[in-house]
Amino acid sequence: MNIKPLADRVVLKSVEPEETTKSGIILAAAAQEKPQMAEVVAVGPGGIVDGKEVKMYVNVGDKVITSKYSGTEVKLDGCEYSIVRQSDILAIVE
Repeated sequence: MNIKPLADRVVLKSVEPEETTKSGIILAAAAQEKPQMAEVVAVGPGGIVDGKEVKMYVNVGDKVITSKYSGTEVKLDGCEYSIVRQSDILAIVE
């Protein structure tokens, strides 16, 4: 089953968070923060949103940083995705 976002929405799949710190300390699952880095899985067509023209700047496969706790969590075929507006994406990681 595929997810096809509408308007200025983007479907993201979270990149797994680090389980150890730079100094080698292993973090418990409860101590890990929600990952802010994700991979773009699908991109909506853009168009007119709230009376304004929206151009999509992200592409499938881009790694992006999103604002914390943004979007809607969706579970499909055993995978967890997040659907966010393009405006919730803060940066593209190159």
